[in-house]
Amino acid sequence: MSENIKTLKKAFLCAFPHTIPIFAGFWFLGMTYGIYMNVSGFSFWYPMVMSLTIFAGSIEFVAVNMLLGAFNPLQALVMTLMINARHLFYGISMLDKFRGMGWKKIYLIFGMCDETFSINYTAEVPPDVDRGWFMFFVTLLNHFYWFFGATLGGICGGMIHFSTEGLDFVVTAMFVVIFLEQWLKEKNHTSALAGLGISLLCLAAFGAESFILPAMAGILLALSFLRKPLEKGGMPL
Repeated sequence: MSENIKTLKKAFLCAFPHTIPIFAGFWFLGMTYGIYMNVSGFSFWYPMVMSLTIFAGSIEFVAVNMLLGAFNPLQALVMTLMINARHLFYGISMLDKFRGMGWKKIYLIFGMCDETFSINYTAEVPPDVDRGWFMFFVTLLNHFYWFFGATLGGICGGMIHFSTEGLDFVVTAMFVVIFLEQWLKEKNHTSALAGLGISLLCLAAFGAESFILPAMAGILLALSFLRKPLEKGGMPL
């Protein structure tokens, strides 16, 4: 039993530092979401329960208008698929990493948001740390940060009267930091440059509102094509 506790403690202490930047972003955005729900006329338990059970920031913001409008489950389904379809690509990328995780795999799939995927996919876990528990705690901590921020925003929303416009830029800044950290860590920048190039091409071709899915598909195809050269250490960029 003591050995299991040591394993869990080591995995938690290893995972926590990776999630500190996520805490900053999720706390502010979660607060914004909770406040938005409050000023829209919903009690604090709406953002509390939704952040706990849905855990998809974009669709939770959109869900506010859905709850205020006419009941239309088909529209809600289509909207959710359109907004979160990028997670299909995340899931494909994590197939090998989730293999053999047992019951933890269910929660890892449920809690795989953009930020959690970025950490679990790229983090270099020490050999003496259980990778499954590491990913579990990264997912659990990020989930808690969002839940905590949304609940606190819902409770305190009625007491806050300043403009929250622009707080969503925290997530953009957070992803820039994650990208730069990976850039400095890796000697071969082929995959990063391919991702940037394809994203810029899709942005120019499809516009800011519709470029994410084509970009994700293009990056997946490009990296699948470049996988063997990259694994052999070729194409040093």
